[in-house]
Amino acid sequence: MAAAEGSGAGGSLFPGLADVSISQDIPVEGEITVPVGSHSPDEDYSTLDEPVKDTIMRDLKAVGKKFVHVMYPRKSSALLRDWDLWGPLVLCVSLALMLQGGSADSKDDGGPQFAEVFVIIWFGAVVITLNSKLLGGTISFFQSLCVLGYCVMPLTVAMLVCRLVLLAGAGTVSFIIRLIVVGAMFAWSTLASTAFLADSQPPNRKALVVYPIFLFYFVISWMILTFTPQ
Repeated sequence: MAAAEGSGAGGSLFPGLADVSISQDIPVEGEITVPVGSHSPDEDYSTLDEPVKDTIMRDLKAVGKKFVHVMYPRKSSALLRDWDLWGPLVLCVSLALMLQGGSADSKDDGGPQFAEVFVIIWFGAVVITLNSKLLGGTISFFQSLCVLGYCVMPLTVAMLVCRLVLLAGAGTVSFIIRLIVVGAMFAWSTLASTAFLADSQPPNRKALVVYPIFLFYFVISWMILTFTPQ
């Protein structure tokens, strides 16, 4: 009864379809194609299949490019996008070794100096990074460590110049030269780090982020300036 009413209602609604019959043997023809995007050879490339030499050379080139970005500081996302900690580690170890006084076989070698420099650099970078995150920074923890570590490079160069100047003596002229060099490299490190980190901070809190960075590089610069070989 309900079926008859449904068929009657269907016929009244679509009178043109009442006399249409559909055969069950109608063949289906045509092709069904699924669009596929262009396949790049790089998609099949994996770093697990490349030689160790190529991997090392690629990483060295990436570290070298980051050094270039620090030497010519400008607003760039290179240090933030492809972050690594190899460069900061090399700079930290180099600076700590150059800040050691005395000969290698001396009992008064100042062995703790290496640990002091290492702890100051990494602990200071961690504190600045946490401060940046608490103030609403948009970069990750390791990205901030990468930037702060790479921007130690000008101060490492200053330490090398100071060691060479101290070979000629530790007089007044030597101190003035070291003061100029360390002051210039301190400004370079501070400006480079703020250039990379400025856009990741809220506009009304940039001063609260820059001030700890200023103190961080100032402490390292003071250690370099007051260094005197034993």
